[in-house]
Amino acid sequence: MEGMENREDLKSMLPFLPLLLGSSNLFWPSQVVKSLETLSKGPLYSKVDSGELLFNAISHIRDSLALPSLQPVAPFAHGGYALFFDELISRAEASKWFEEVVPALANLLLRLPSLLESHYQDADYLFNGVGTGLRLLGSQEAGIVFLGQELVAALLTCAFFCLFPVSDRGSKRLPTINFDNLFEDIYESYSKKQENKIKCIMHYFERICSSMPEGFVSFERKVLLLEQLPLCVSYPEADFWSKSVVSLCPFEVHSSGFIEDQSNGALEVDFANKYLGGGALRSGCLQEEIRFMISPELIAGMLFLPCMEDNEAIEIVGAERFSNYTGYASSFCFSGDHVDKRNVDGFRRCKTRIVAIDALCRAGMRQYKCTYLLREANKAFCGFLDQSNCDHHKSPFQDGGSQGSQCMETDKDTNVVVKDFPMDEAPSTSVEIAMNRGEYINQVIGYSDKKGSWCLDLEDKIGIATGNWGCGAFGGDPELKTMIQWLAASQAARPSVSYYTFGIKSLQNLNQVSQWILSHEWTVGDLWNMLVEYSSRRFNKETNLGFFAWLLPTLFAHDAKMSNLTSTP
Repeated sequence: MEGMENREDLKSMLPFLPLLLGSSNLFWPSQVVKSLETLSKGPLYSKVDSGELLFNAISHIRDSLALPSLQPVAPFAHGGYALFFDELISRAEASKWFEEVVPALANLLLRLPSLLESHYQDADYLFNGVGTGLRLLGSQEAGIVFLGQELVAALLTCAFFCLFPVSDRGSKRLPTINFDNLFEDIYESYSKKQENKIKCIMHYFERICSSMPEGFVSFERKVLLLEQLPLCVSYPEADFWSKSVVSLCPFEVHSSGFIEDQSNGALEVDFANKYLGGGALRSGCLQEEIRFMISPELIAGMLFLPCMEDNEAIEIVGAERFSNYTGYASSFCFSGDHVDKRNVDGFRRCKTRIVAIDALCRAGMRQYKCTYLLREANKAFCGFLDQSNCDHHKSPFQDGGSQGSQCMETDKDTNVVVKDFPMDEAPSTSVEIAMNRGEYINQVIGYSDKKGSWCLDLEDKIGIATGNWGCGAFGGDPELKTMIQWLAASQAARPSVSYYTFGIKSLQNLNQVSQWILSHEWTVGDLWNMLVEYSSRRFNKETNLGFFAWLLPTLFAHDAKMSNLTSTP
């Protein structure tokens, strides 16, 4: 193993970590070690038995770091820590926190240097020639990071103690990571949902301090390359969608229930902000933020994953769920412990797969322009495309049978397959990737694994579980977004879509519309072309109808007539 000081992955992270690097090891400054050792002995020794005193201890540790890039915490964070631990939770809960959890967290921080060193050593051998170590996964840099759940817990403890340097994060377009804003917001403008967000995270810390999980979580940046290259899934043009002859996959509508409760092992869609986590560590409390609260290990990705561009998505596998909840937005409420009973895969990741895709923000009328239709279709396609199963599915580029152990060369104008190569004759490139137990090669995400795949459930076909992506604060048209996700999932060779409408009125006829489309055996190209025609008319104010009513006026006229009859006294 090369020395720690020579590791490029570690070098990329050092400006964003609170540790120091010696000639061959990572370490805390001696004064920090003393402070953490004091905390680890419990409140009778440390005298830290309140939120106010905890924040004072945190401030002392921060001062001892002596890092030039460690900026001051949010001005009223101290008030938030005091309010939560001294007033908002019961004395019994507070006693448990200071007597058991805080000492355990201090011990976890003391182990952070050795946890990171072990992580980097293991990262060299997890895959053959594939970098999986913690590093800054920058824009257009496809790759994957594997973190042990204990290391994730230590990193989140750093965030709770507000120890991460933040001055360089803005220039790298990284999300917020320390918890000072989370606590400041509850002090400056108290809300029940903010209190319950913090309760979810504190419950996570209580759980891991009583029983540390031993699995892994992987974070992958997925990229559709902007340039057209052989053996590459590139960012498609409109002509790609228009000419697609891939059949639409089965579509199942759920008027109740939640994406995270699905039990079919599907890829679950995070309605993301381009900055991963969105307002999770501030005052946000919508779909993405709630998911990050009930599965706090997701927050670790905010440390090293800069914001997503239009051709990028982030897939996270293995994040365990720790909390139950009720409500949404202002009514969000922590409702107790959740024991995640999902199985684990060969890499000891919980079989939960989440993909973060950010929809068009402030969509308005521009969402009906072809440019933005294309942007949304490609964003979803990037998130949904799973190369690990390419030889189990139809090619993502054409209808037909299994491609077997072959590679594809794509036409540079249409991105449609024009030549197949047996694997042993495939052109060799510096960025080729061998996937699916070495049976399928396709340059997609820019790294090589010739012995295995980190992708989940190689034997199974994994569907999509999604809902009203980009249709809340971002202002997307639910009928349009539904169809875009459907065609993207179908083009990505997903076997099915499970769509959760959350009961919104505009999608009450979604099941009838989707079944009508399926009964007429539409292809991806058919649906795309219809969306383009409708959107053009909508943008040019030639129609004010929703897509469903425009597509099937007879069905909707009948429904309107029946509604009028039933409402007549």
